[in-house]
Amino acid sequence: MAERAARDLRPKKQPQYRERHDLTKFSDLNLAPKVLKAIEDAGYETPTPIQAGAIPPALEGRDVLGIAQTGTGKTASFVLPMITLLSRGRARARMPRSLVLCPTRELAAQVAENFDTYTKYMKLTKALLIGGVSFKEQDILIDKGVDVLIATPGRLLDHFERGKLILSDVKVMVVDEADRMLDMGFIPDIERIFGLTPFTRQTLFFSATMAPEIERITNTFLSAPARIEVARQASSGENIEQHVVMFKASRRDRAASEKRQLLRTLIDLEGEKLDNAIVFCNRKTDVDIVSQSLKKYGYDAAPIHGDLEQSQRNATLEGFRGGKLKILVASDVAARGLDVPSVTHVFNFDVPSHAEDYVHRIGRTGRAGRDGKTIMLCEPRDEKNFADVERLIGKEIPRLDNPLGTVAEAETTTSDHAPAEAKSEDKPKRTRSRSSRSRKSDKPETAVEASEVQARESQTQEAPEATVAAKTESRTRERAPREPRESSRTSQAASDSKSSENRDRSSSSRSRGRRDDDKKVVGLGDHLPSFIALSFDERSAS
Repeated sequence: MAERAARDLRPKKQPQYRERHDLTKFSDLNLAPKVLKAIEDAGYETPTPIQAGAIPPALEGRDVLGIAQTGTGKTASFVLPMITLLSRGRARARMPRSLVLCPTRELAAQVAENFDTYTKYMKLTKALLIGGVSFKEQDILIDKGVDVLIATPGRLLDHFERGKLILSDVKVMVVDEADRMLDMGFIPDIERIFGLTPFTRQTLFFSATMAPEIERITNTFLSAPARIEVARQASSGENIEQHVVMFKASRRDRAASEKRQLLRTLIDLEGEKLDNAIVFCNRKTDVDIVSQSLKKYGYDAAPIHGDLEQSQRNATLEGFRGGKLKILVASDVAARGLDVPSVTHVFNFDVPSHAEDYVHRIGRTGRAGRDGKTIMLCEPRDEKNFADVERLIGKEIPRLDNPLGTVAEAETTTSDHAPAEAKSEDKPKRTRSRSSRSRKSDKPETAVEASEVQARESQTQEAPEATVAAKTESRTRERAPREPRESSRTSQAASDSKSSENRDRSSSSRSRGRRDDDKKVVGLGDHLPSFIALSFDERSAS
């Protein structure tokens, strides 16, 4: 009977959520009256599909696994039911009643802004725990007691290890952008934080994409979650116009500058259609370089990445949101959760290393039902990552012609091929000179019997280089006084000795390929000093 009763209960809940996907007003979601009033003041009337699907089970206390593409309102999907649940009760010092974990500071700050918007008629408190901010100010808020704690994993654990935080009273725990948590290596921290919270907590997982390993994580951390998937996994918005330019530099050493020139040209071609844009780069150094390049050529641009001071990052984001800044050059720190509804263009200066990041990047445009446009630059080395992106989104990205294609070809013809041909002409010359030197070094082997021929050949060998000629003159001066005194036997011995040395020198030249001046260093050179000849003569006489 108990099993039959359990089976009877299951079908009643699941269709209930599917039917609520078609709800058209927030008033049908059983939210608190003060929350509904704040929603109305914010100008929202109709919930998005993820909100309509996730809010009802969250209000009932169930665990929720929400999967939706970026820009569909996932933040409100957990903030609204969490506020309603926390409207009853009171927080105690150092013991927050709910916890929201975010992968980046910007996303955590955005969640805090949403919390302020929807709690304007309620007496709920919050604390934002992120890096780059003084511990002292955060400690003061925690000591007073907060209803909602919004934090990045690292700063949260820092406060806990300092004894400033107790997580045993957490009723609701939210992991926002769960897949990004995995990518950034936060899983050990997340597992530790889960161990510090009560087992009876309610857990909400929200993400734009769900990697296969997240299924394993949810089986560990979530208990019979309501799975709300309102968009195909890793899908891109249909209202976003996507393009890619296959870029190949004229020369390897000019690739970076020509790629920045291509970016500027594409921005110019958009003209008045481009109100503001985000340019994404894979590396922080490229963010700074591209930003400086745009500013150098008169574009209103500023960088944002994780190495900048938090105050500078906040000021840059505020300027971009307020319309004072036209182009934001960013790393993937801005790809997750950055909510600027009016972004018209996204330029991917680099193909993202992880295909899932492409979905998040282009999700910064085309938000709230608006149209958006994205253009990606793909170099030959990025074609593998580009293929992964197309495989992930399940469609081919239209190709755009390179507007600098003819210029690149001209530069290739004038500045690349010509030097290459010149270099190719130089190489045979060097080869011929080496071969001629090699042939010259072989001549003494053909005249080992004639000392006069050897003298002429040695003079011929010594002619090409001035330094060798100088050495030859000094050796000739040494040889001059002894030639009349040498006997025929001494001359013959010297000739035999020079012939032997020439053979050794020739074989050494063939084996090691040394230059002529190096060959003369081997042994004693072409001329035998007189004292060695005399010594040799005395030994032979004895």
